[in-house]
Amino acid sequence: MYDLKTADPVQEEVCALLRDTLNLTGRAAELTAETGLFGSLPEFDSMAVVAVLTALEERFGIVIEDDEIDAAIFRTVGSLTDFVRRKRAD
Repeated sequence: MYDLKTADPVQEEVCALLRDTLNLTGRAAELTAETGLFGSLPEFDSMAVVAVLTALEERFGIVIEDDEIDAAIFRTVGSLTDFVRRKRAD
């Protein structure tokens, strides 16, 4: 499913979370750091943002404050992964 030469465990977990939350099934294998999210994936709408944020908090054990939420976080899989990394480092 993922290219093991460039495997990134955090990104893999974010992709799995997106697959599960958005019901992407087989399309999740196509997700890369450059894959667009909000405005690019039809399943990733405003309701999905709330579901993804909740799932991120649960899966990664992080707390996301309202003032941290920015559209730039949801630009790509990579930007969402970077956000998760920053939150886990806090």
